[in-house]
Amino acid sequence: MLSFEYLEHVQAGLDRSAVLDELMKTYGRDVWNYALFLTRNRELADDITQDAFVKVYEKLYSYRGESSVRTWLLAITRNTALDAMRSSWFKRVMLLPQRLLTADSVPSAEREALDRELVHDTWSVVLDLPAKLREVLLLSAHHGLQMKEIAQLLGVSEGTVKSRLFRAREQASRKFKQREASAEYGEEEWT
Repeated sequence: MLSFEYLEHVQAGLDRSAVLDELMKTYGRDVWNYALFLTRNRELADDITQDAFVKVYEKLYSYRGESSVRTWLLAITRNTALDAMRSSWFKRVMLLPQRLLTADSVPSAEREALDRELVHDTWSVVLDLPAKLREVLLLSAHHGLQMKEIAQLLGVSEGTVKSRLFRAREQASRKFKQREASAEYGEEEWT
């Protein structure tokens, strides 16, 4: 994991392109996944990821080390995504109902199919949560950020993060129980 000391080398004359390459290799997947989570659109996540790393390149000299490199990158990604979502283009495109694309390859074994179904069901429950709850749950569970880092990234208090995380877990748990109950009774649709 990259540290502030590593980025200090940028100011000491290390090639910014080399640092950016390392950041993209280390955190590119996290940035893209977070952009996808925020937008629910793969193409837009691609654009946001590219724009976020352009901003990172431009702001390498302004990194102060007040948060981890990962938190700093996710904050830039979040702000880039929010800017994109405010645009009229995004509002027009996203008014159309869309579902996340899933892998369409045939599973090679029953276990793989069950695992994929579980992952899909889990993401479905998470994506059904209200945006503020969804965001803290993703940052905590998927990206492994601490309460303090999430609070800093979102610009809210740690207490607010704890409350949102508690409510997110509670609502997700309730949804899973509803789905399990529906499956036991053989219902076609989950509620």
